[in-house]
Formats: sequence, structure tokens, C-alpha cells
Amino acid sequence: MSPILVRPVREQLEHDRVIRLLQAKYKRKFEVAINPGHEQTAPVGPPPSPWYPDLVLHSTERGRRLAGIVEVETAESVNNLEAMSQWAAFAKQRAEFHLYVPASSIDVTRRLCADIGIDVTEIWAYHAVGDQLRFVLVQRAAGASKPKPAAQAPAKPPVKAAAAKPAAGGAKRPAAAKAPAKAAAKNGSSKNGSSKNGGSKNGALKNAAPKAGAKKAGPKKAASKPASKTARRR
Repeated sequence: MSPILVRPVREQLEHDRVIRLLQAKYKRKFEVAINPGHEQTAPVGPPPSPWYPDLVLHSTERGRRLAGIVEVETAESVNNLEAMSQWAAFAKQRAEFHLYVPASSIDVTRRLCADIGIDVTEIWAYHAVGDQLRFVLVQRAAGASKPKPAAQAPAKPPVKAAAAKPAAGGAKRPAAAKAPAKAAAKNGSSKNGSSKNGGSKNGALKNAAPKAGAKKAGPKKAASKPASKTARRR
């Protein structure tokens, strides 16, 4: 709630509606406390003079560290006095400062932040689409933390094609080993052929031996014939 400006009822209802929608949005990551309307339940800053922003974000850790401050403005509250009193004070806190303004007030908001020197972590624009409100991120500070992408499974290293080369070379080795086997087979066949030839020569010699004997026996018979003739003459 702005201490300077008293909003019209209609704008105040819209303002509180935006606060409750943002409470549901930030509740996924933070512990959220809100100060809608005239409520002052979540202070920020030193106790003597605390501030009551629209939303206060605390970390979910044990220490409940202050993680962010969210301020929602309407068309009437985007002005120089509001920027100097509240925006500058929220930007000095050790937490992120998110500013939500109507889409029609984006240019004025940027100019005010640049002129006064207010470091806003994020500037969001909201506008109505029928009965629903839409939020669009317009500006983000350079050092603001971005949401981390989902972790991906490490990709498997590609199989090298060179690993298949030894298999191809190994397949060729048996073909090279076949050459000595073929040569040995040829030598064996030549030896067998020579042994066959030698066997045929030995057979021819054996066959020739009886023939020679037969020729020698012939004269013996011829010699015996004249002897018989002389015997008859006697």
C-alpha cells in the first residue's frame, strides 16, 4: 500500500487481485508474505522505520533469507513521488526488486528509473485479457539470475569408424594364408604325379623283364630241336 497515494476503489481492487495472483506464482519457489490493502504484516528494513511492500519473498532454507521484494503499481501510482519514496528504498535492500506496472505505463516507468537511478531487477507489465490477467517480462537487469535449464543426460560418445578397420584386415588374413596352402596342394599333387609316373615306369620295367626272359628261352628250345634230329638220324 502506498503511503502517499490513496487509490480509487476500483483500482485498489485490481491492485489486490494482482497481489494474490503473484502470491500463487512465487509460492512455487519462495515463502511469500503479502501486504494487500491497508494490511501491514510483512515488514522490510530496520525496525524504527520499516517498509511494507506488496509481496515479500523469503528463501525456503532454515535462515529464511530475504530473497525478493515485489511492488505492484496501478496507472495512478506510477509517478515521480512514488518512485523516489518507495522504489528507491526497495532497490537498496539486499534482495531482488521486481516491479509490476500496467502495460500502458511501461515507458513512464523506464524513464523514472533512469532519471532517479533506480536499479530494478525485473520490470513486468500486466494487462487484462477478458477476465484474466497476463504478465509479460519487459526488462531484466544484466546481473539478474536466470532460471537454470533442466539437466540433460550426457550424450554417448560416437563410435569411431576406425575401430572397424582391424576387423576388415583380420578378415583378409585367412585369404593370404590360403596361398601357401594352395602351393602345398600343388606340390603334393606334383609329388603324387611323379610317384605315379615312377610307379608306371617300375611297372613297365617289370613287364619288360618277363619279355626279355621269354626271348632268352626261345633259343634254348631251338637248340634242343637239332639234338632230337640227330638222335633220329642215328
